[in-house]
Amino acid sequence: MDNVGIVVESLDNAISFFTVLGMKLEGRGMIVGEWAGRVTGLGNQQVEIAMMVTPDGNSRLELSRFISPDVIADHRKAPVNSLGYLRVMFAVQDIDNLLEQLYAHGATLEGEVVQYLDAYRLCYIRGLEGILIGLAEPLK
Repeated sequence: MDNVGIVVESLDNAISFFTVLGMKLEGRGMIVGEWAGRVTGLGNQQVEIAMMVTPDGNSRLELSRFISPDVIADHRKAPVNSLGYLRVMFAVQDIDNLLEQLYAHGATLEGEVVQYLDAYRLCYIRGLEGILIGLAEPLK
């Protein structure tokens, strides 16, 4: 897999939020023109993107802010069992400490932090702009 993409309203806020999760900004720029719209099927488009990379350098998250065409749908408040719904899960070291940091950025806990066997502590949060994020803290 090359990357996972998420469309956001504020690229600056998204970069800040995912930095708290340990990701680093790899690059930022504009994607403009009819050629890009041939890929997406949206026609002539203007999109500002930021590519975030995980600390190990193996995974990327492409954050996109559409300038044109206008965004036509909003799935951020959809329940987790909605068809086609997307969530990203991160392996973390200290879930409790990280949650406190993410709460300061507006995140809310979707359910509760639970332990799965002796393997993980897990939770879902609604992060920046209501995006669903999973956190998994390995216990071994």
